[in-house]
Amino acid sequence: MPNWTLSDGDLEARLDLSSAGELTLELRHAGKAVVEPSRLGLRVAHADLTTGLELAGMSERQVEESYRTVIGKRREHRYTAGEWTLSFAKGGHRLDVVVRVGGGGVAYRYVVPWTGPVTVMHEISEYVVPGDARAVLLPYENGRCDYEEIHRHTTVAAAEPILYGYPSLFQTGGAWLLITESGLDSGYAGSRLRFDGRAFRLDLPDPYVTAASPLVTPWRTAIVGDLAAIVESDLVTSLAEPSRVEDTSWIRPGAAAWSWWSDGPSTRDLDAQKRWVDFAAEHGWPYVLADAGWNKEWMPELIAYARDRGVGVWLWSHWQHVDTELEHREKLALWKEWGAAGVKIDFTESDGQDRMRWFDDILAATARLELMVVFHGGTIPRGTERTWPQFMTAEAVKGAEWIKPKPGKEPLYPATHYLSLAFTRNVQGPMDFTPCTFTGVRAISAGFELALSVLFESGVQHFADSIEAYRARPEALRLLSAVPTAWDDTRLLSGDPADHILLARRSGADWYVAAGVSGEARTLTVPLDFLDEGEWAAEIYRDAPGDRIDVETVTVPAGDKLDLAVAPNGGFTLHLRRETP
Repeated sequence: MPNWTLSDGDLEARLDLSSAGELTLELRHAGKAVVEPSRLGLRVAHADLTTGLELAGMSERQVEESYRTVIGKRREHRYTAGEWTLSFAKGGHRLDVVVRVGGGGVAYRYVVPWTGPVTVMHEISEYVVPGDARAVLLPYENGRCDYEEIHRHTTVAAAEPILYGYPSLFQTGGAWLLITESGLDSGYAGSRLRFDGRAFRLDLPDPYVTAASPLVTPWRTAIVGDLAAIVESDLVTSLAEPSRVEDTSWIRPGAAAWSWWSDGPSTRDLDAQKRWVDFAAEHGWPYVLADAGWNKEWMPELIAYARDRGVGVWLWSHWQHVDTELEHREKLALWKEWGAAGVKIDFTESDGQDRMRWFDDILAATARLELMVVFHGGTIPRGTERTWPQFMTAEAVKGAEWIKPKPGKEPLYPATHYLSLAFTRNVQGPMDFTPCTFTGVRAISAGFELALSVLFESGVQHFADSIEAYRARPEALRLLSAVPTAWDDTRLLSGDPADHILLARRSGADWYVAAGVSGEARTLTVPLDFLDEGEWAAEIYRDAPGDRIDVETVTVPAGDKLDLAVAPNGGFTLHLRRETP
């Protein structure tokens, strides 16, 4: 039985072709299987390319790329991987399987050449994960594009046989495995995973997918390693297509004031929006978001008012209001003429190929008009921030909009919800959780809530609480007036998706360390060996009685450690600056 073994360090991918001409893929880490032999193949309208395959050729090359993104876990990236293309024939038909091993993971995709358009009727790709593996899974509601659920912590053997959304996280033996996809565009549909009790099988939202020949699928992606390798990975970004925007000087990530969460009617009130502009300007936030309800009669006045104060304005829109080329010209171009900084486009609820065509069109249009863009009510990014750098963030998360203040309401999210997201959804790409809602109905402490400003990465970070709530916590506002939204490095210092996280991020010369725990009070040790030599001033933001924040500054040497007490379901944030002699 023909087989091919492709490796990079401890990571190994083995492809087998059975006597019946069926392909399987097995992934091993440090000699142990993390994905057991799993079927590969496509059924297309002109041929069944899942069986009866024969090897027709093989080529290999080394992939070495250096690129820059405007946002993300880091802005400078280097990706190296071995790439093998195995060509299989069946009669007069061909299926190419392109496999990459490197960059901390394994990815593969299919290429189908044909004499005309290629229609995929069924993709049989699957992942067979050992039954005793620990699993962190996101239930996905069938029939909708639904990433707004709470993760389930279980094992593969005990997992419910339903649809799950990307990414899915597993621990088997000493290795962690994150399964997802990258490089999706209008040539395909976004997939999900359907668990049948044995395997996680790819599930497409459309009855079929059609594209011009050669059809190229997204990358089926597996990140493998220790938990730090998962959290720090930029493999999803590296597999995406290079940037289609040559000049990115107009793209500026940053914090935004957002009035809708704390005061819905304020979006319809010009004077209220001016008040939010003043607040943003006072605290160095470069943006305000005018959400649903803004009025075209007064919006040019608001944008001019904000411009005079050094603040840009983002405008909300329903996706159906900007879904044609005519509307791009009549609305997007008009909003750009007014001086809008960007658009938040909502209710994009589909993973289907038709919606992917819309994404391609709107991303091209906003790039052409030099408008930044945020997507809500829809799908996860799949490396979008590399291909279209004006894309700042996407929702695709059960965020703070679900926990608006309501007397007597019980907390909707356990502390593990926030932890799970840091190890799954935010690994995938920027995530618009709209954090730091101190007046929300929450189970986590104020210190943990404040730490979300660092734990959650988003090119535009929408701080969602009221002006009064922030002014009542001046210590928190001090941090929120300084914290970046784009990073130069990210390192997981320690963590577990159900227990705690200790995460360090760097912007320029400054480091920020954020922590959150689930459950009982404890002491967390912060190792400072990631700091350059010398003395550092550490501003420590942590829980204080009465659901408040205390801040103190201490001097610490590089290579030392800090032992910090953490409240139940609590957290803290450090801002570390090098001390000048």
